[in-house]
Amino acid sequence: MAVQRTGAPPTTAPDLPTLGGKSSYRERVADALRAAMVAGELRPGEVYSAPTLAARFGVSATPVREAMLDLAKEGLVDTVPNKGFRVTAVSEKQLDEYTHVRALIEIPTVVGLAGTADPVSLEALRPAAREIVHAAVAGDLIAYVEADTRFHLGLLALAGNTHLVEVVGDLRGRSRLYGLTALVEEGRLLASAQEHLELLDALLDRDKRAVREIMTRHLGHVRGLWAAHD
Repeated sequence: MAVQRTGAPPTTAPDLPTLGGKSSYRERVADALRAAMVAGELRPGEVYSAPTLAARFGVSATPVREAMLDLAKEGLVDTVPNKGFRVTAVSEKQLDEYTHVRALIEIPTVVGLAGTADPVSLEALRPAAREIVHAAVAGDLIAYVEADTRFHLGLLALAGNTHLVEVVGDLRGRSRLYGLTALVEEGRLLASAQEHLELLDALLDRDKRAVREIMTRHLGHVRGLWAAHD
C-alpha cells in the first residue's frame, strides 16, 4: 500500500492489517494507525493529512480526523493547523523516564504476584507469551506488540488494581515501538520474547527472587529496543 506524507511523494510500504473487530470506523482506523506507527510506516516528525490516510482506509476523512484526535489525547500525534497531524517523536530522556516509572510500578507488583496469583490465571497467560515468541521468530512486529501488551497488562490485572493497569497501558502507548525491522532481521527481539515464558515459570514456582531478576532484566531489554528506534 502507499502512505503519502504531506508535502512528499507517495512511498510504498507493507499492507496494514485489515480493519475489523471494532465497533466503528473511528476505532478501527485508530488501531490501524497505531499499527502503522509500530511498523514504521508513519514516521516521527512527519506530517500526514487526514484525506490521504482516509483514501488508504477507504473511508471518509471524518473518522480519520476523529481517530487522530484520539491519538493526540494519547500523546501519539500533534495537530498541525491546515496541514494534518504530526507523529510525535519520543526523546531518549522521555524513554528513560518511562522505563523508570514502569520499573517502580511493575517490578514490585509482579514480584508480589509470585505469592498471591492464582496458578490457573497465570497459566491462562501462557498462550499470549507463546504468541510473543512466535511473532518475534516470524518478524511480525505488530503481532509482537499486540501480544506483548495483552500479556503484560493481563499479568498486572491479576493484582486487582485497575488504575495501575491504565497507567502502565498509557506508558506503553507513549513509548511505542516502531521501525524495528532491522532488529527482527538480526533476531534481537527473540531474547526479550522468551523472557515472558521464563517469567511465567518463575511466578508459578513462587520464586520471588527469580521474578525480580527477570523483570529487571526484561525492562532493561525493552529500553534497549526503544533505544534502537533511531
